[in-house]
Amino acid sequence: MSADLLELSAAAAARELAAGEIAAHELLGVYRARAVAEELNCFTWVGDGEAPAPPPGSPLGGVPLAVKDLFCTEGVPSQSGSRILEGYRPPYTATVVERLRAAGAPLLAKTNQDEFAMGSSNENSAFGPVLNPWDRTRVPGGSSGGSAAAVAAGLAPWALGTDTGGSIRQPAALCGIVGMKPTYGAVSRYGMIAFASSLDQAGPLTRDVTDAALMLRHMIGRDKRDATSLSFPHEIALPSAESLAGVRLGVPAELSGEGIEDGVLDSFMAALRRAEELGAEIEQVSLPHAPHALSAYYVIAPAEASSNLARFDGVRYGLRIDDPAHPNDLLGMYTRTRHDGFGAEVKRRIMLGTYALSSGYYDAYYGRAQRVRTKIVEDFRSVFERVDFVVTPTSPSVAFPLGSRTGDPLAMYLSDFCTVPMSLAGIPAISIPCGLSEGLPVGLQLAGPAFSENKLLDAAHAIERKLAFDPTPARMAGGAGGPDARDGGSAGAGA
Repeated sequence: MSADLLELSAAAAARELAAGEIAAHELLGVYRARAVAEELNCFTWVGDGEAPAPPPGSPLGGVPLAVKDLFCTEGVPSQSGSRILEGYRPPYTATVVERLRAAGAPLLAKTNQDEFAMGSSNENSAFGPVLNPWDRTRVPGGSSGGSAAAVAAGLAPWALGTDTGGSIRQPAALCGIVGMKPTYGAVSRYGMIAFASSLDQAGPLTRDVTDAALMLRHMIGRDKRDATSLSFPHEIALPSAESLAGVRLGVPAELSGEGIEDGVLDSFMAALRRAEELGAEIEQVSLPHAPHALSAYYVIAPAEASSNLARFDGVRYGLRIDDPAHPNDLLGMYTRTRHDGFGAEVKRRIMLGTYALSSGYYDAYYGRAQRVRTKIVEDFRSVFERVDFVVTPTSPSVAFPLGSRTGDPLAMYLSDFCTVPMSLAGIPAISIPCGLSEGLPVGLQLAGPAFSENKLLDAAHAIERKLAFDPTPARMAGGAGGPDARDGGSAGAGA
């Protein structure tokens, strides 16, 4: 019976819970047992299995939720993957977590992540790297790697992540699941421990597109506690499309050619052929400023991080390292606390951002990066006058070996080459698995205009059905993964 429960999608589990076929405490207990026994380092905290019964008629009726470590959850460790917040238990809960819990989703666990969401491999976590359930020698992607790996390995039915430059979509691609970044402002950022405030956005990581839509439905909406949140113009509908007749897909040469691994490109092109079989019209488009997106992002995001992370000073909460010999040395306390509390990547980005904002360099770096951002927004606006969606590979490569890029920050940053332009433009984008390369998952990214989530989910659902990607190797490995786990199952469109 336990194995059967683990095979249910979140939407299917919600239906069975509503029908009384299974009990909420039973489902939570099965997943908690899996979470406690996991060996992928997905979790930084696992609940005790006790949760209030979901309110009668609640739409999510007891489907457990895993939550990225940077979402504040009252009384529960919320550490953003950093030693500087180790053990921090906030006195309040993030709006998006509140909304999902109010809809009936109990908190299962908090998931491991790159420190302050800064990373593309989950190797920057102060609590150790997460392992990819398809192959334990590989990274799961980042920064929401713990959330992605947990869902792929069947340790959680779905999970909450955040995406600043690709931190939902890229790990979803590397772990063979679905990940969606909504329109900027669609989901409240209140209670999210900030990295880059003009880019951070919460989103779902799920087994399929229907689950992503169901989860997103209960996340969106205006929040008076977040001035950047917006009233969503319509309810998120569960996707039902089986055809792409009349849908125009644009393939930008700038994001689907040079720098993309051959195997990834093969799976991507095979997925496009399946989309054509569904009736889609595919044409080449141009995003001329997309090649500059990564450079602009790595000025804008660190600049905002240098401001946001200034609050971690050892005074009010988190780590504090005093010198007993000099108890009144305030500057020394700041220095010791931040030196020992922040990891190398966070320090690197704080220094980059502070330099970009410094007197004499502001316009040359930050100002110019913002002008590039505007050009990227204009590029997408122009393209969406011709096509409905832009399609690209999600990641230029499949999951890479642990440690292979930690000594080369530029190589690591290039992992987000295909996802950063959409983040800078603030538009919604979704990654769905589209096949295998080297026995590892490949992601297909679809992006649409602001607030086109319903149309985007419908298109992704139709392609998902056609591709029929089988994530069985990850699930059958029971989270154990390893090289042998890559040899079974269907390769979907990438076969």
